[in-house]
Amino acid sequence: MSLLQFVTALTEMSDMTRLHQAVAAGDYSAVKRILKKGLCDPNHKDADWHDRTPLHWAAIRGHMEVLHLLLEHGARPCLVTDVGWTPAHFAAESGHLGVLKVLHALHAAIDAPDFFGDTPKRIAQIYGQSACVAFLEMAELQCRANRLAGLPQDERDPDWDTGKFRLQRSLRSTAPSTDKRSRGHCRSRLSDTQRRGPLPSRDPVAHTRGHGAPAVTQRPGSSDVLPPDSHS
Repeated sequence: MSLLQFVTALTEMSDMTRLHQAVAAGDYSAVKRILKKGLCDPNHKDADWHDRTPLHWAAIRGHMEVLHLLLEHGARPCLVTDVGWTPAHFAAESGHLGVLKVLHALHAAIDAPDFFGDTPKRIAQIYGQSACVAFLEMAELQCRANRLAGLPQDERDPDWDTGKFRLQRSLRSTAPSTDKRSRGHCRSRLSDTQRRGPLPSRDPVAHTRGHGAPAVTQRPGSSDVLPPDSHS
């Protein structure tokens, strides 16, 4: 790789990083400006934050205008995190019904299970999001009907097969747990805490998430010390 190519790659990666941060902060103008430059892939997965795309952050925050802007620039609702969470999973957990309605209108696979078999509806049930549960019960039936009718749905993340294999191998290498459901619960709670941490330290504005979680000095991860669950 030439020096020019290396600098160009760094610039593009920096833009992608800023895109994730701008989406998470709900900065519509910044998101629009970054996307218009044409250097950013709106489907870029941030490995430091468990493969979240900008669309995941929009769903977490419930930023509707930013969500529409990302979708207009080709963001895909089927892309998943390292444990198989789609944007719909995050929206269901946070109770963002409007986000779920938009994703469903785009024929997203709103009934897709994560690595442990939990669908967005199940996540909504766990977190007491009754309005989301009611909508997702209807949406799941429509998703199944669309498949039977042969209607196209954007529901395949090309990276997920590899991701599932990597996660399965990782779980096998750890100490045995009591059962599959308890392993899934522990992983789900870990991801839940990760969603409540602050934005990365590289964020110059140092925004915290809407749940008011305490700041931490490390990136959240499976071996980090995690802050208390603000929902408890």
